[in-house]
Amino acid sequence: MSRLFRRKPLDALIAEGGEGEFSLKKTLTAVDLIALGIGAIIGAGIFATLGSATSGGTGLPPAGPGVAVSIILTAVVCGFCALCYAEFASLVPVAGSAYTYSYATLGELVAWIIGWDLILEYAVGNIAVAISWAAYFRQLMLGFGIEIPAWLSTDYRSTLLAARAAAEGATLSPELSIAYQAHLHHPVVFGIPIVCNVLAASITAAITWLLVRGVKESARFNNVIVVLKILTLLFFIGVGVFFVKPENWHPFFPGGFHGVWAGASLIFFAYIGFDAISTAAEECVDPGRDMPRGIIGSLAICTVLYIAAALVLTGMIPYRQLVGVADPLAAALAYVNQDWAAGFLAAGAVIAMTAVLLVFQLGQPRILMAMARDGLLPPWFAKIHPRYRTPHVTTILTGVFVGFFSAIANIDEIVQLTNIGTLFAFILVCAGILILRRREPDRPRRFRVPFVPFVPLLGIGMCLFLMAGLPGVTWIRFLLWLLVGLVLYLLYGARRSRLAPAA
Repeated sequence: MSRLFRRKPLDALIAEGGEGEFSLKKTLTAVDLIALGIGAIIGAGIFATLGSATSGGTGLPPAGPGVAVSIILTAVVCGFCALCYAEFASLVPVAGSAYTYSYATLGELVAWIIGWDLILEYAVGNIAVAISWAAYFRQLMLGFGIEIPAWLSTDYRSTLLAARAAAEGATLSPELSIAYQAHLHHPVVFGIPIVCNVLAASITAAITWLLVRGVKESARFNNVIVVLKILTLLFFIGVGVFFVKPENWHPFFPGGFHGVWAGASLIFFAYIGFDAISTAAEECVDPGRDMPRGIIGSLAICTVLYIAAALVLTGMIPYRQLVGVADPLAAALAYVNQDWAAGFLAAGAVIAMTAVLLVFQLGQPRILMAMARDGLLPPWFAKIHPRYRTPHVTTILTGVFVGFFSAIANIDEIVQLTNIGTLFAFILVCAGILILRRREPDRPRRFRVPFVPFVPLLGIGMCLFLMAGLPGVTWIRFLLWLLVGLVLYLLYGARRSRLAPAA
């Protein structure tokens, strides 16, 4: 048991972020980090999940206009966790995020579990973003009179679901209608139907190439996109505010507190990503100063934009009109007969999700690299490109994984694990702060979480509160995923760990 919970000393972790064969190039500033955070946060969540949180979705009470309170509740949860991430990121400026922090405080087994768990947030979550990007891009091209064949932008699993629903006489949603078109009209090669989401795979390949070239080049690209996506949200707010009808805000809480709680559990998806900043700590010029600014600053900016967008949305269109709507902001503009603005917003959604793809594709390889440094994965996972100083092997591997599954997977079956996996990671980071403050209270910290132990404990409790709102089947799948990871650790990581000889 002592071998399973052996910890890696903080000094050893910090030393890995210095110069050397396996070190990363330090180029990121506070502005770059804030932009990376906004790039990760504002994406498919606010452009799609806001409608579900407002209307309630299947079997859940509606938050209605009270979704603004749901956003504040979720922001508070993320804020407590962000403070803990900020202290760790400034104290241990090394790639790996929650995995690295857990290794220093909770032990090797927990570190492996959280590293395996973060695949749900970054790689698996990015599969869903790539699929959603493809759907928005196809709609954007239709606005220009260019129709991309459905069989090039749909996965085969969705075509089967659409065909089954049509055979049963069910009303097809817009997404299933496209999949049904792919079912009816697709090429056949040697008797095999060709249905593949080439759009999702292509954008993943392009992002992977950019990240291999260098993190600074990727950050510059992301900075431009972040400006465009903020302008897109401000555009929606600026246009929509003239069509707000205060009567749409009554009742403000149609589903009561339960509706606000359910809305917070759903809208949490729109906040996933601020922790991705911590994966770039090793590439930050002054992590002790800039990492807290990047994490907390991006979270604060996005929260203000989210609240404004939610109030304008629910003032423009009755919340009942948003049931089953995948593009609520564009739908609201179309509802008030501003179709030109709805088309502009679709372009903004494509831009927003491109930035999310970039930041999540940046985060996953660095976690895998950190695990390989510790011997928990094969050493070739830790290789750094000799020219670009990027983890090119894990970047390409992540790109292949995301690209392959985004081409063939159904989005509804992919996204179910993302929220619970991320909340679990947040809980362990908050717990790590409590443990480290007790074990090493005198270690210099350039940023300190205020009001310890209350802030970390509130972070843990509120994450558990949101996890409790998720369905039981999600918990079962999550536990099965962790079980698979545990088997892999016992077969390889526990034997090859760099700490094994000292155990």
